[in-house]
Amino acid sequence: MIRFEGTRSFALPPAEVAAKLSDAGFLAGCVPDAEITDATPDRAVGKVRPKLSFLTGALSLEATVTARAPGKSVSFQLVSKVIGGSSTVTTALEFRAGASGGTDVVWAGELVAVTGLLKVVPKGLLEGAAKKVIEDIWAGVAAKLA
Repeated sequence: MIRFEGTRSFALPPAEVAAKLSDAGFLAGCVPDAEITDATPDRAVGKVRPKLSFLTGALSLEATVTARAPGKSVSFQLVSKVIGGSSTVTTALEFRAGASGGTDVVWAGELVAVTGLLKVVPKGLLEGAAKKVIEDIWAGVAAKLA
């Protein structure tokens, strides 16, 4: 449906970055203004109030690890629900040795399902909102890893 991808670099060694970013609970803690109710390495659940014009109220989030190769890669399924709709996103992160002992995280995410009222939101609006959320989460990750 809608695909996003990129690379992020961190000064920390690959093993350290991979351990943190393979932990659903750690990543949930990087979501700005999230109220996390359950956080384990394999699953995180919580609520967030998105700052999006087409969504009001709290958005329920559940992130589940679907595959993990320690130190190498991790995949997640993210399900969000709001009154009248839901979305499902799949995300994969690959950890590579970067410059000066750091780590490059090659990532890809895809919005694979949208239900209910979210189906009538124009694709461009969904894409723009997703890019904003992705940037906010990467900023949170960078702050937590610093």
